Amino acid sequence: MQGAVLVAIAAAIGNLLQGWDNATIAGAVIYIKREFHLETQPAVEGLLVATSLIGATIITTFSGPVADIVGRRPMLIASSLLYFAGGLIMLWSPSVLVLLLARLVDGFGVGLAVTLVPVYISETAPPEIRGLLNTLPQFTGSFGMFFSYCMIFYMTLGDHPSWRFMLGVLSVPSLAYLALTVLYLPESPRWLVSKGRMREARAILQMLRGREDVSGEMALLVEGLGSGGDTVIEEYVLGPATGAAAAAGDESEHDTRDQVTLYGPEQGLSWVAQQVQGARSSVLGSAVELASRQGSMYEQMKDPVVTLLASVHDKMPESGVPGASARGSTLFPNLGSMLSVAERPGDWDEENVPPNDDLDDDDEEYLSDDDAGAAAGGALHAPLLSRQSTDVDTTSSKKDAGSTSQPPGSSPMQRYSSMTGGETASTMGIGGGWQLAWKWTENVGPDGVRRGGVKRMYLHEEGGGAGGGDGDSSGLSRAGEYVHAAALVSRSMLYTKDVLIGQSPTPALDNPPETVANRAAAASGPRWHELLEPGVRRALFCGVMIQILQQFSGINGVLYYTPQILDQAGVSVLLASLGLSADSASILISGLTTLLMLPSIGLAMRLMDVSGRRSLLLWTIPVLIASLVVLIVANLVPMATTVHAVLSTASVIVYFCCFVMGFGPIPNILCAEIFPTRVRGLCIAICSLTFWLGDIAVTYSLPVMLKAIGLAGVFGFYAFVCCLALIFVYLKVPETKGFPLEVIIEFFNIGAKSQSEQEPQAQ
Repeated sequence: MQGAVLVAIAAAIGNLLQGWDNATIAGAVIYIKREFHLETQPAVEGLLVATSLIGATIITTFSGPVADIVGRRPMLIASSLLYFAGGLIMLWSPSVLVLLLARLVDGFGVGLAVTLVPVYISETAPPEIRGLLNTLPQFTGSFGMFFSYCMIFYMTLGDHPSWRFMLGVLSVPSLAYLALTVLYLPESPRWLVSKGRMREARAILQMLRGREDVSGEMALLVEGLGSGGDTVIEEYVLGPATGAAAAAGDESEHDTRDQVTLYGPEQGLSWVAQQVQGARSSVLGSAVELASRQGSMYEQMKDPVVTLLASVHDKMPESGVPGASARGSTLFPNLGSMLSVAERPGDWDEENVPPNDDLDDDDEEYLSDDDAGAAAGGALHAPLLSRQSTDVDTTSSKKDAGSTSQPPGSSPMQRYSSMTGGETASTMGIGGGWQLAWKWTENVGPDGVRRGGVKRMYLHEEGGGAGGGDGDSSGLSRAGEYVHAAALVSRSMLYTKDVLIGQSPTPALDNPPETVANRAAAASGPRWHELLEPGVRRALFCGVMIQILQQFSGINGVLYYTPQILDQAGVSVLLASLGLSADSASILISGLTTLLMLPSIGLAMRLMDVSGRRSLLLWTIPVLIASLVVLIVANLVPMATTVHAVLSTASVIVYFCCFVMGFGPIPNILCAEIFPTRVRGLCIAICSLTFWLGDIAVTYSLPVMLKAIGLAGVFGFYAFVCCLALIFVYLKVPETKGFPLEVIIEFFNIGAKSQSEQEPQAQ
């Protein structure tokens, strides 16, 4: 995982520059006021600080849709250029107007970095350490602030500190960031797949994962482009063909049409997935029903997505642990391709492999009755499908394939292995204990014609096996053992209607160049209508609300109050006794406050993929509430100065440490995880716009609130918002640790569908 870690560190430098900029303007504004005589113009002074926020808000409005069109990497390059240009203009700045322009340009760079760095890291990081890597922007931002405060403090010790140099030095690290984005950072493989650029995506994934075998993840990225509106939960028993059907129950209830044959990398090795009819999955399928029918009022109000994801986490003790391997599957340790890869024609170009996203829900992959008869008699015993991916390189020529003799009664996988010299695709583990598979489904339509289609399955083990199985990942390697698994089943995006079973077809692309052109045209602009899909709408509500609640949770008010608290604690007197000027002491205090955050962020990085995002929020928000309550008491109840200083200082320190562990980084992490690839940039832009508007609203409302209700009233309001945030997180925010991004949105789709089905029943 070294490649993914280094890429995340390089991308997070954009947030380091944001923290650097925040600290430098806080220190430089002291000297800017003196040079331009702004002591009597507080509006201009406030505008100097706020212009950067305004620029970030403006650019955020466009950043997401543009990133969906041109890619993530070009936008990060643009961010570094804007940082560099803003630093140079601030270094020059002969007047207030030029300085305001420089701050606006700098704000553009800040907005791009804050919006797109979490998205970029989420799309390149493996699921097992995605939370850790996505906490890096919080850490680098705080480190940038601390380093900048140290630099400014050193400069204030001189006789004539230059505010232009304080601000302009930002251009130096910006150059380093520009070099990294241009020369080192790759494009997001998920974005490349969404544009049909499979060859580039595969090469980048191999670099990021440090291995040649990225077949499963490549297939996952393509399948993740589907809408998922038809996703359902099914339960299966998996194991050798002799054991799975018997384990599922009465054979009369499980005909061959319910079976899915899975072939392993060894010739002749196969498993059978037998669907359990008449029952929903023992964990996933029943989770929503249980939440709606029993339990406390809060349990009944809990979002089905929260219940579903929690039920999976209860059954995946190893997932989400940093360092866990994402290569294989915990379900199928020896399982290779579910579907063999037919030989490619001489002009096959893996670049021309666009996902099958131009099919309507009712226009699935159909076979006529005659075709189905040719396809192994309609039963799923011979799942030889042509695969539209870049996972396997087949070197056999048509001539060799045509002359290969096939033994009587040999399976399609055996025939294919004979054709290709025994070469098969690799395992389809997609991380977090999930396995990607496909199945063939058939049904008889109203016209009496039997039709079939390919369904994509995200499989996850659901507890121990029975009848001799021990339930662990090695159980399938011994005859007669099996496991239960839940599957998220939806229409496949990887296969078209021309794919046949039991034959040796060529890639199902009638006109690849035209198909690629159609896909590029379809993806050339933002898909606003997809925001209305139930799953996307549900995820967007969660992302927007968590951003609003974060901004009004009190961090700006506590930062505003910190210098006063530390002054009451005697820190200013102590620093003055050391011979420091008032300006130097103020900057040093701010630097020490920032330093307190770094160990807490480091702890959060370790816990993000162990305890999880939701758990950290549920543990840290109550501490935020308690800290604010102590600050309220300290400002309302008469007490000795020393006691007041101790209580206030301790509360501020605890508040900062808990905020940067939970409510600081997690909203951005969640927003980068819960949206589908095709509209991720657009959705993250909406959430980031909410963030910046909330930041502006809180910043400008704080002085008004202080005058109207006093400091204790302000803290009381923030404590109330934190209480609302705690309730919202408990009811609406799911746990996403260890899940592939494409699986997370499927749960939002299922949750939206489940609730829509329950509402008519409740009425």
